[in-house]
Amino acid sequence: MREVCFRKEDVYRGDLILVNEDFALKRQNAVQRLVPADSRYPEVLLGNRAASMLACLIREICGEAEIIPVSGYRSFEEQTKIYEDALLEHGESFTRKYVALPDHSEHQTGLAIDVGQAVTELDFICPEFPYEGICQKFREKAPRYGFVERYGKEKENVTKIGWEPWHFRYVGVPHARFMKEHAICLEEYIELIRQYPYPEKALEIKGEEWTASVSYLRQSTEEMFVTLPEDVLYQVSGNNVDGFILTVWSENTNGE
Repeated sequence: MREVCFRKEDVYRGDLILVNEDFALKRQNAVQRLVPADSRYPEVLLGNRAASMLACLIREICGEAEIIPVSGYRSFEEQTKIYEDALLEHGESFTRKYVALPDHSEHQTGLAIDVGQAVTELDFICPEFPYEGICQKFREKAPRYGFVERYGKEKENVTKIGWEPWHFRYVGVPHARFMKEHAICLEEYIELIRQYPYPEKALEIKGEEWTASVSYLRQSTEEMFVTLPEDVLYQVSGNNVDGFILTVWSENTNGE
């Protein structure tokens, strides 16, 4: 058996952190290992794992010539400038709907990417990404690579962000698949997982060859310890709210 330590500061880092109007990013915990989302666009950065999965997704659908990474990681200063420029150019109503305040933007995590269809004149704030052709193929395959379309039209009252067909967020494969299959957004998923406290309950998400058991641990002390089997594959993410999401993988046996 092995002992896993959950530290309070880790609540604010991981693939499943919720960054929105209500929960600000703790900047010192932002993704540090940033790499180009696409070698052709070295200025557009993503966290290492998210960038790798994005590249695999685009390769599978043969979308290299038709899909462009528009905006990935942004520093606090970049997000501030984008917000202020949008206010000047588009006004307060548009800006509050489509541009997050500094430290409340997923782009500062290194886990979010805006993608656009390759067109002559690309809109940096609202790039074209229609629900057809190669863009729709990207959208349909995205959960298999851990990405979700983050701001759906029907979820505006939950996310407090306007419909953004171009904005995708990396959350990890099992979580993205569950969110897509059940038509829920990240806010709703974080709330759902609270109903599965570790070790009493776990939400089981089944893939073709694996099962992911997902549980919630509330952070109640500076450090907590959980004992897991030595050979188990697991991942821990903070939720940026009040605790952790523990994902434990197991291999499906014949007949499952």
